[in-house]
Amino acid sequence: MPDAVPDPVAVQPVVAPLTNAALFLVGTIEPGGEDAVREVLPDLAAVARSLGFRYPDAGLACVTGFGSAAWDRLFGGERPARLHPFPELRGRLHHAPATPGDVLLHVRAERMDVCYEWAAQLLTKLGGALRIVDETHGFRYLDHRDLLGFVDGTENPVGDDARSAALVGAEDPEFEGGSYVVVQKYLHDLTSWNALSVEEQERVIGRTKFDDVEFPDAEKPADSHLALNTITDPDGTERDILRANMPFGNFGQGEFGTYFIGYAADPDVTERMLRNMFLGDPPGTHDRILDFSTAVTGTLFFAPHADFLDAPPALIRTGDRPEPVPAPVRQEPVPAGSDHGSLRIGSLQESAQ
Repeated sequence: MPDAVPDPVAVQPVVAPLTNAALFLVGTIEPGGEDAVREVLPDLAAVARSLGFRYPDAGLACVTGFGSAAWDRLFGGERPARLHPFPELRGRLHHAPATPGDVLLHVRAERMDVCYEWAAQLLTKLGGALRIVDETHGFRYLDHRDLLGFVDGTENPVGDDARSAALVGAEDPEFEGGSYVVVQKYLHDLTSWNALSVEEQERVIGRTKFDDVEFPDAEKPADSHLALNTITDPDGTERDILRANMPFGNFGQGEFGTYFIGYAADPDVTERMLRNMFLGDPPGTHDRILDFSTAVTGTLFFAPHADFLDAPPALIRTGDRPEPVPAPVRQEPVPAGSDHGSLRIGSLQESAQ
């Protein structure tokens, strides 16, 4: 049975089809801007509905996520159980940096103008409370290829497998249906890459270039991209994430690359992949794709279910808490005939004499 088409006017559609265009915005909340960010969250659905109604064929899908430090500035109550700052990785040759990011806006559509309009309306409502620190415009390249020339996303899970890989389940009931999102911006050295033969490029990736066939395990180099990104639990269970990667390019700046975005029910799966790539498995090796692709950003977010955004839990500040009411002091009864008052200090003094 084919996957259901996602609601074109919904927000937080993590499991959504790849589109021709995507806009990735990472921002930091300006000091004092927390209230403005909170107040705009219930409006996300309204903006999406408006655009979805006017452009029903655009396939608009909008996901908003929050970084670990921002979560405590925005929301009261419980935190997502596994939300934490992105772990910087320093291998022998390659580095995965951790970069600032309080809010992620991942906008997908068949048309970039619809992505732009959604973001423009949202940022106008925020009124400067969110400072954009990274902006990337992604596009579909040929038959779902990256700028290295290989098909990207072939092994993405689909259907129930995609939902199981990407969405938090009953293990964290307060945040069931949400997703942990890792984003990294990779810049490619296309001159060095294109100097390799096709056969050598295929050994780096672990897959044939033109017909997109994965090498058998016995023929796949141990430092190939596919070998190091296959995560298996001790019991043999293979763990997946849901990727929504997009190529990007800027001829004027000479920047060409892949925007990696991975949704997972457990961020440890994505982080294990990255440890394999940068630190090696066994340690000391590295993913050969890193010899041609440099990570320049890295942030972890949590994208809560849409219902959470409609009514985010209030953040209780110290000044908002009512002053505690002191408990009433229990009074000792005054003995009959005593005229020393309710504290009976006089009688104590008399008895002490």
